[in-house]
Amino acid sequence: MGVLDGVRIVEIAGIGPGPFCGMLLADMGAEVILVERAGSKGADMLDLGKHAIVNRGKQSIALDLKNPEAIEAVLRLIEGADALIEGMRPGVMERLGLGPDVCLARNPRLVYGRMTGWGQQGPLAQAAGHDLNYIALSGALWFSGEAGQPPMPPPTLVGDLGGGALYLAMGILAGIINASTNGVGQVVDAAIVDGSANLMNLLLSAHSAGQQPMERGCGLLDGAHWARTYACADGLFVSVQALEPQFNAILFKLLGLGGDPDFKRPYDPRLWGPLRERLAAVFASKPRQHWIDLLQGSDACFAPVLTPIEALTHPHMAERGVYSRQDGVLQAAPAPRFSATPSAVGSVPKRGENTAKILRKAGFSDAQVERLVIA
Repeated sequence: MGVLDGVRIVEIAGIGPGPFCGMLLADMGAEVILVERAGSKGADMLDLGKHAIVNRGKQSIALDLKNPEAIEAVLRLIEGADALIEGMRPGVMERLGLGPDVCLARNPRLVYGRMTGWGQQGPLAQAAGHDLNYIALSGALWFSGEAGQPPMPPPTLVGDLGGGALYLAMGILAGIINASTNGVGQVVDAAIVDGSANLMNLLLSAHSAGQQPMERGCGLLDGAHWARTYACADGLFVSVQALEPQFNAILFKLLGLGGDPDFKRPYDPRLWGPLRERLAAVFASKPRQHWIDLLQGSDACFAPVLTPIEALTHPHMAERGVYSRQDGVLQAAPAPRFSATPSAVGSVPKRGENTAKILRKAGFSDAQVERLVIA
């Protein structure tokens, strides 16, 4: 079941943010029919098979989209769908015969979700690219890293998933709500350059207020000594981000620095450099577990820097069931959480596992199914 029970999504198989968007909707109970290419036998290096967490909870149908009869099968599925997800380069779906005009003619209520890096229009629309390129152009990469060093963000999180998949999911759901009231579908152009730029608005607010200069590593949120990660004596790491005065006062007190006059001036940027060095020496003097015992659970705004495997067994994360192993694959639970219609972790289908069942449900005869199913 789930909060999206009764919602049907057709997803044209792709990589990265499109499939992740489909997973989010499937986690929340939507019926997601994944249209995969037939006959590749998993040879593609990006075909993760049973390890493809982004396909959990979906049904898989494998079709040869060069076959006009297969295109008609997809259009038949679209007739009964609330939304479609596609992540092709602009123009590809049109050339297949599955562009927005064709699909909306078959289903005027359809929300046609398009996931790209650069967007459907613009000078770069036809250029290849990936997560790092998109957030570089949008400005979202700029503050990631230390002053004077090349910026480097966590892979895929800021662009593909934060600026891409989440914005596409939000757009699709908003479109479905709108179509439910007026019966009119539409195209959702979810470009990673758009979404990742939109994510910058909080930092841009701080910049406008004079708290976040454009120089990397010099602002309130990325330059202060109380907003850093630090290495410990065992080579592991901890994080502190005690932004408010009452919290950084607690941090410095617990570290034995509360009486130091320099640490009583936490918002003086002239002191940030020297105080970063002093805190680095403090944290480097003891192993990570020492700092966990001292600071975790206090209002010092502290957390150890964990690997996902470590996070699996951390007491807080374990109690909430954030991570688990399903079929031997470490994965995170659906989010957010719903009190009345909880989400569930579905299994990952084999390529084409549900082809015959889906086609018969869509009204295809046994003879038609036999022609469309490719061994």
